[in-house]
Amino acid sequence: MFEQALKSDATRVAAHLTARISGFKDLPVSQAMSYAVAGGKGLRGFLVMEGARLHDVAEENALWPAAAIEAVHAYSLVHDDLPCMDDDDLRRGQPTVHVRWDEATAVLAGDALLTLGFELVSDPRCHADPGVRADLTLSLAKAAGAGGMVLGQALDMAAESADTPLTLDEITVLQAGKTGALIQWSAEAGARLAGADTRPLRHYAQALGLAFQIADDILDVEGDAAKAGKRLQKDADAGKATFVSLLGLDAARRRAQDLVDTACDALSPFGAGAETLRDAARFVISRDS
Repeated sequence: MFEQALKSDATRVAAHLTARISGFKDLPVSQAMSYAVAGGKGLRGFLVMEGARLHDVAEENALWPAAAIEAVHAYSLVHDDLPCMDDDDLRRGQPTVHVRWDEATAVLAGDALLTLGFELVSDPRCHADPGVRADLTLSLAKAAGAGGMVLGQALDMAAESADTPLTLDEITVLQAGKTGALIQWSAEAGARLAGADTRPLRHYAQALGLAFQIADDILDVEGDAAKAGKRLQKDADAGKATFVSLLGLDAARRRAQDLVDTACDALSPFGAGAETLRDAARFVISRDS
């Protein structure tokens, strides 16, 4: 049920996003934008769509923030892969944008994807109420910016040059920004569209985001690079502290499972209607890519 819903939502969100990008001039920057958003699982967009369904929000409205968060997520990956950041040459099994084109095009494509995200959530077709659109825009800015995802990236880069490895609490804070902030926004977006209480989905997403990152750390140690579509064991090679290096593999797995249980419990106000979101939480710690 979950895998079918994820695939179905990802297809619709990708089509919506591609249609928006196709409206730009056919230049390397727009070609790189299309390239960057292709091939992902679409988990963040799925969270928007599923949260909207829980609150009886029309799909035609939910597609706008779902496409927005996929654009913002793609921007973060394009910039994260740059030589000045993680210096990766493979993403989703394909050459990264700066390898496929060049660094300048990658920077501009990332910039364009980020700003496209704000264009999408502020479009009147997203929601008739300008107050709702303003709330989505402001909350997305906070999730993506220096108090959210960018903060996590900055802390991650600072840790690479630090004299001592990060502690478990410090890594938790770092990943709550780097990975968790956009996941949290995705899960809350449906409630924001409906003007409903965001707290149940916020608590769900906070646990989900941390479980997702622990699973990533486990994959980095024992995953298959061909399935992951990216270079693995980067953190170990860089001497970075991770949940696995601090907890060990078995304890990291137990911690991820506990977080999934917490995420599922947070959905109790929605009853059986949230079973697909519960399956999503279980998926993030069982995936191989």
